[in-house]
Amino acid sequence: MGKSSIINALTGRKALARVSSEPGRTKQLNFFNLGNRLALVDMPGYGYAVAAREVKEDWQGLMFEYLRGRPTLQRVIVLLDARVEIKDNDIEALKLLDKAAVLYRLVLTKADAVKPAALAKKQAEVEALARKHAAALTDIITTSSEKGIGIDVLRADLTSLARPVS
Repeated sequence: MGKSSIINALTGRKALARVSSEPGRTKQLNFFNLGNRLALVDMPGYGYAVAAREVKEDWQGLMFEYLRGRPTLQRVIVLLDARVEIKDNDIEALKLLDKAAVLYRLVLTKADAVKPAALAKKQAEVEALARKHAAALTDIITTSSEKGIGIDVLRADLTSLARPVS
């Protein structure tokens, strides 16, 4: 369960975003308009997608072009799987966001699948990683879309960015 599961959990809808058992199914930008107050954009993943290196590089170019110089963009959420080591492509994605000068928050996913001690260690590692990046918010959010852990915290964070009702 990845980006689509988080989008579904955040919105309280089971099938707003299509969930696949195969990582990397998102191949384009998918826009979700939330009551004309907030829009979520699901971007192609860069990590576990089963795709040629050239295709992944094209996705990174697409992401950078979308992110760069977009004044209405308030935040990017970078999802990191709590079960998996931070990889070089995670670091490269964060550098890309720093270069694009886009404010972002690191969110740990699948927290329910990790024992408490290992999760605490992973949280400390990700918080330290956030402190090394200029555009990263230093407080991370830990979630599980399956168990609902942290979804309310992430939802509140995103809701704080929504345009007021007119």
